[in-house]
Amino acid sequence: MIEVKELTKRYDGILAIDRISFRIEKGEIVGFLGPNGAGKTTTLRVLTGYLSPTGGACTIAGYDVTRYPVEAKQRMGYLPENNPLYDEMKAYEYLQFVGRLRDVDIVARIRDVAGVCGIEDVMGQDIGTLSRGYRQRVGLASAILHDPEILLLDEPTSGLDPNQVLEVRELIKKLGSEKTVMISTHILREVEAVCDRVLIINKGRIVADGAKDELQRLERGKEVVFLAVKGPREAVAEALDEWNFTAVGTEGEVTKYEIEADRDIREELFTLAKERDWIILEMYRKIASLEDVFRELTVEQ
Repeated sequence: MIEVKELTKRYDGILAIDRISFRIEKGEIVGFLGPNGAGKTTTLRVLTGYLSPTGGACTIAGYDVTRYPVEAKQRMGYLPENNPLYDEMKAYEYLQFVGRLRDVDIVARIRDVAGVCGIEDVMGQDIGTLSRGYRQRVGLASAILHDPEILLLDEPTSGLDPNQVLEVRELIKKLGSEKTVMISTHILREVEAVCDRVLIINKGRIVADGAKDELQRLERGKEVVFLAVKGPREAVAEALDEWNFTAVGTEGEVTKYEIEADRDIREELFTLAKERDWIILEMYRKIASLEDVFRELTVEQ
C-alpha cells in the first residue's frame, strides 16, 4: 500500500532524508519513530505530495505521488501535527466544506464519520470552542471523510491530556482494523500502545524496521537472563564463567545475576542448578524495552 524506494530530500544543501526505503502492507499499523529532527515529518510531507523528493520515489496504493498526485491523494487521509482547522466554523460546517472539496456524498458520509470519531455531540459547536481532544477527532474525521485506504498521522496525540490520549489511541486502533495506518511520533508509549510494527529513523536514515517484539529481541543481538540463586557464591560464579555475567545484587545467601548469551540458556541454568544442588528463587528472560532499542539506535555513543 505504501512503498518508498531510495527516497532523498535536501533543503538548501541540508540532507533531511537520506535514501530511505520501506514498504507498508495493507492492514498494518506502523509506528514511524525517531527523535525530533530525524526526518519523520519531512517523509510524511513527501508521501502526501506536499513536498517534492530530491531523489527516489514514493507510491501510494500503486500510484507514484509525483506522477499521479491526484490519484494518490484520493487514496490517502492525512492528519498533520498542527491540525489545520477553521475555528470560526462549526464542526459540521467544516466537514461539509471538506466533503465538497473531496466530492463525496456529504450527508451520509458526515453522519458515518461523526459516529466513528465520536463527535456527534459537538457537531453544532464552533471548532474554536472545542477541547484539543475533540479538535483532533474533528481532524481525524476530515482525514477519513473520503474513506481512504491509507491514513498518515503526524504526532496525533501531541498536546493531549492523558484521557484524551487514550481516547485517540482507541480511535486509531479502531480505524486500523480497516485501513493501513502510518503514525509518525517521537512518543514511545504511542508506538507500544497502538502499532504492530516499528520503523525507526535517525538523522534521515532508517536504522531499524521490524515488529516490536522482534526489535526488542534483537537489541544488542544477545539474550539476557536474570537469575536469583541460593548457593555458594564462588562456586556459582565459577560455573557461570562460560557466559558473560554480572552480579547485580545480594540478599543474604542469595545472589542475583544478569547473564548474557547468544541463545536462551534457561534450561541449561536449571540443569546446572539441579546438578549442583542450588536453589533457584527467580529466573526469567529480560526483554529489552522499546526505549532500550530506541536509545541504542539513536543516542550517540
